[in-house]
Amino acid sequence: MFTDDCTVRAICKALDRDWSDVYLDLCLEGSMLHRMPSASVVWNSYLTKRGFKRFIVPNTCPICYTIKKFAKEHSEGIFIVATDDHVVTIIDGDYYDTGDSGDEIPVYYWKEDRKWKLEDYQNPN
Repeated sequence: MFTDDCTVRAICKALDRDWSDVYLDLCLEGSMLHRMPSASVVWNSYLTKRGFKRFIVPNTCPICYTIKKFAKEHSEGIFIVATDDHVVTIIDGDYYDTGDSGDEIPVYYWKEDRKWKLEDYQNPN
């Protein structure tokens, strides 16, 4: 069963943070951007500031490339993967969700990229 807070849950799992903390962070980010916390521009900005980079999934086989296949091909690292209407976390080839999203079609994804982490530039120690 999917929920309407999939973005918050996916980010919580990827960042190993509490639901309330991530939700409040997204609300603050949304307030700064004058958008709702669930808007993709809000959580995209939030993830960028936390060291993630966004990538588009190639549209070579739009109905046969699934979350399951993506997870199998991405067996190392932390990914937040978006479908048309859902968000799921993949860590080291395993996907985490409230339901089985394995047959969903990924559209784009975020990958943790330590060298771009904003906090490292703000606090160089």
